[in-house]
Amino acid sequence: MHRARSIGSGSAHAKAILLGEHAVVYGAPAIALPVPQLTVTASAGWSPDTAHDQYDVLFTMTGSASRPLVTEASDRLGRLVTEVKAFLGVTESPHLDVIVDCAIPPGRGLGSSAACARAIVLALADLFGREMSQSAAYDLVQTAERVAHGRASGVDARAVGASAPMMFQSGEVHEPLIGCDGLFIIADSGDMGRTKDAVELLRAGFKEHAGAQEKFLRRASELTDEARRALAEGRPEKLGACLTDNHELLRAAGLSTGRIDALVEAALAAGSLGAKITGGGLGGCAIALTRMEQARQVTRRLHEAGATQTWAVPLKGRSHHAR
Repeated sequence: MHRARSIGSGSAHAKAILLGEHAVVYGAPAIALPVPQLTVTASAGWSPDTAHDQYDVLFTMTGSASRPLVTEASDRLGRLVTEVKAFLGVTESPHLDVIVDCAIPPGRGLGSSAACARAIVLALADLFGREMSQSAAYDLVQTAERVAHGRASGVDARAVGASAPMMFQSGEVHEPLIGCDGLFIIADSGDMGRTKDAVELLRAGFKEHAGAQEKFLRRASELTDEARRALAEGRPEKLGACLTDNHELLRAAGLSTGRIDALVEAALAAGSLGAKITGGGLGGCAIALTRMEQARQVTRRLHEAGATQTWAVPLKGRSHHAR
C-alpha cells in the first residue's frame, strides 16, 4: 500500500465544564472551557510486529496519568482505529503501532477519553496523508465516547479540540462573548469519578420523582444562560454565583461527594467568586473562579482541603477584539 508518511501525529487537550453537565445530555445548553496545559499527543506508525490483536493495532500508553487507561481503553480504541480506517477509505489491513502520551488524569471529568480519541483520529489521518475535517473528527470521537460512557452529549468531543470557551447545545457550538478577566482553578479531589453511575443515578431520580427532570433541566438552563450573559457583560461576581448555584443543584441530585464539597467550601472561604463540581460527578474535580489577586490564597486552601493537584486556567476578555 502507499505510505504517505512513516509517522503521523495528532494532539488534543483537556476540558472542564463550567455549567450544564448532565443537563446537556438532555438537550440543555452547557459552557465548556478548554484546558490547554493538559495535553494528549498520539503518534502512529507502521509496525513490523505481527502479534497484533483483532484490530491489527498495538497501543502503548505513556504519561503518568495514562497507565490506568491501558486495559479499559484497548478495545474501545481498537474499534476507533477500525472506524477511522473505514472513514478514510483504507482497505488494506496494515499493522500499526500507536503511542498515546496522556497528561490528563483519567476519571476526573476532564475529558481524557475524548482527548485520547481525538489525538488518535488526527494521528491516523496524518499517517495516511488524508484530510480530516473538524466535523468528521467530531463524529469519530463521538462514536468512541458512546462506547466509553454510554449516552454521550458530544460536549467533550467538541471541547477537547476547542481553542476558546464554548457554548454547546444539541451538537451545535458557538463561542460566547467574553467581557471579563479572571482565573479558573481546577482542583483534583483524588477520587476517580463514575460518569456512568452518575448518569444512571440522575436518571433513576428523574423516574422516581414526578417533574424532577423538568425542574432540574429548567434550573440548569437558567443558570447556564445567566452565566453566558454574565460572561458577555463583564460581571464575574454574577458568573461565580451561577457556578455555586449550579453546584448546589448537582449536589442536591446526589452527584457530589464529601471531598468535592470540602473543596468547594474551601475555595469560597478563601475568596473565590464561585465554585462547583465539574464533570460527571461522584468524584473528580472542583472548579473555582477567582480574581488574580486571590489565586494564591485559593490554591493554598484547596490543597489544605485535600486537593491532590491543581491547575490554573486564565479567562481573558476578548469583547474588544475583532471577532
